[in-house]
Amino acid sequence: MHIDGKTIFIAGGTGLAGSGAMRALLAASPTVRLRVSHRSQAGAFVHDPRVEYVQGDLTDPAQCRRMVAGCDGAVMAAAFTAGARSSQDEPWRQVTDNVVMDARMLEAFHVEGVRRVIYVSTASAYQDFDGFIREDQMAWDRDPPAAYAGVGWAKRYGEKACKFWHDSTGMEVLIARLANVFGPYAKFDPQQSHFIAATIRKAVDGLDPFTVWGSPHVIRDVLYADDFGRAVVAMLNATDIAFDVFNIGSNRKTSVSEVVEWSLRHAGHQPARISFGEPGPATIAFRALNCAKARDVLGWQPSVTIEDGIKLTIHWWQANKGTWTR
Repeated sequence: MHIDGKTIFIAGGTGLAGSGAMRALLAASPTVRLRVSHRSQAGAFVHDPRVEYVQGDLTDPAQCRRMVAGCDGAVMAAAFTAGARSSQDEPWRQVTDNVVMDARMLEAFHVEGVRRVIYVSTASAYQDFDGFIREDQMAWDRDPPAAYAGVGWAKRYGEKACKFWHDSTGMEVLIARLANVFGPYAKFDPQQSHFIAATIRKAVDGLDPFTVWGSPHVIRDVLYADDFGRAVVAMLNATDIAFDVFNIGSNRKTSVSEVVEWSLRHAGHQPARISFGEPGPATIAFRALNCAKARDVLGWQPSVTIEDGIKLTIHWWQANKGTWTR
């Protein structure tokens, strides 16, 4: 399919990743129409005649069908996510809701005749791996790292469910195994935020001494939200693909120390002391995605550097920290 003249449903479109997809879709086509689900009045809302907002419960079959009826394509970006601390304290919270939402939404997409679905999975579903991992190197017989076992297996289930619906019904599904996304509309609540948003908040607040969880040498693959949005457009427009899996990330290694350096630089904060190793949630030391397949097959690659993305996010947070409640 091609998005021109189509109606695209975005589950979770008022959140971090979903709003990136919404911005990219609106920029890519003057005739696309979006139907965006939301749970509350807190979130990323835009005033555009092409956007219709619908409120509903993504775990209720009837409400799922009501929200997606008449849509040509869909982006399943809704998910219960949490920062490292919450993931450690209550890891089950990223399991049940995500599994139920995915199952209900995939069924609703089929029943209502949605032609193409972009399913947002996560790099956390991969097993421990030394280096840049490719899509075909997923080891289904090995667990994800212990810190991500719950959400990792929940998303592995979602991927298998996508394959089931494709094989059983012909529904087109493209899966995005997504790196850590950051940018405007992230969760900046210290109890829920991921490490980039948490670091930006500390930098803008002028924390001194500047304390950081864990080691400065921890490596992540992180991606600015608007680059994820452009990947969604490429996947929706890939007319010759009916089912496939793509790593969507920066294709580079970003260390915690780099995030700290860039956050302090662009927040204009020079603390007298930076302290790494604050006791905090356990994570894994290294994770990065090989994104060559997305480049070669979809013609997509990120265009915003990590430093520039952090700079843009800092400017957004400085302008919105007084009103943004997540």
